Amino acid sequence: MSRAGLTFLTGFPGFIAQRLVASLLARDGEIRIVALTERKMREQARTAVAKLGSGRIQLLEGDIRKRRLGLSSEDYERLSAETATAYHLAAIYALAVRRERAQPINVDGTGNVLELCASCERLERLNYVSTAYVAGTRRGVVYEHELVLGQGFKNHYESTKFQAELWVRERMSDIPTTIYRPAIVVGDSKTGETQKFDGPYYMLRVISLMERLGLPIPQFGRSEAPFNVVPVDFVVDAMVAAGGDPAAVGETLHLVDPEPISAVKLLTVMSRSYSDREPSLRVPTPLVAESLRVPAVRRLFKGAPREGIRYLNHPVRFDTRRADDLLERNGLHCPRFEQYADASVRFFREHEDDSAYSPPPPGV
Repeated sequence: MSRAGLTFLTGFPGFIAQRLVASLLARDGEIRIVALTERKMREQARTAVAKLGSGRIQLLEGDIRKRRLGLSSEDYERLSAETATAYHLAAIYALAVRRERAQPINVDGTGNVLELCASCERLERLNYVSTAYVAGTRRGVVYEHELVLGQGFKNHYESTKFQAELWVRERMSDIPTTIYRPAIVVGDSKTGETQKFDGPYYMLRVISLMERLGLPIPQFGRSEAPFNVVPVDFVVDAMVAAGGDPAAVGETLHLVDPEPISAVKLLTVMSRSYSDREPSLRVPTPLVAESLRVPAVRRLFKGAPREGIRYLNHPVRFDTRRADDLLERNGLHCPRFEQYADASVRFFREHEDDSAYSPPPPGV
């Protein structure tokens, strides 16, 4: 990473972006970061910068949906002249997102970032955050070098991230790039801290409700289906390490658990940790999915999207040989869920009634 050039980052003040900025600042005492933020996120971004306590972060209001990122000519030309490293994290991650909402951000936004990177006079690396779920409906083993194999998609989040990665790959011959494909990102493996309770945290919502009502905890999901979760600190550490490793240029890295827990085992581990008992009531997964069509049921579980149920039953595994080769020499490996489940559950217990941790309504 060049010490003289700027590091440009999108997606701030998102949870991963904040932690990534903190890690980059700690790693490099001379780094200068320009973080692009939406106007509506201005106050949150300022609060995040104040919390980080560094004068080496500049906030720049813009909009990745717009050509030239909605920036003034002066700001855009400065980025073009001075950016040495870019991290593109901004995206809509909601499973129930509408296509017309996801397309301008996930696809057009990525194209606009690529245009900036192509104009940069001294760019050394674009670090692009994709998702393991560009694999869509594929089954079996998915390898890091693969992308287009005729797969369908479970939702518009997956399909638009697939389109975006296609675009990134098309430009890799002239833009030095590393692509990161994380699985489902959960809280910090040591503290349990997360930004919102979605994904597997909806299972904890079920466990919590059943515990309060004194009812049996339901079990759903296929026992053989992997449910791949990764803690946010592993994802950030991996991005920082690979982002500074010249060998990672041109690589696509699965940031996943190479030995994922099954959906049923994950539910059992969380149930033991939260309530000291195991799921005992078998509920057909289709019944769970159909019940989430009912608004009252979704409200009961804080907006759980029915689209998420398919991830409990989808038999796919992600090969990690390239990620392993690059990360192991940096002493990094993804911890098993059993190692940090108690931290995740403890943080959930402390904040489960706090509306600040509830995800936005499905479809936004």
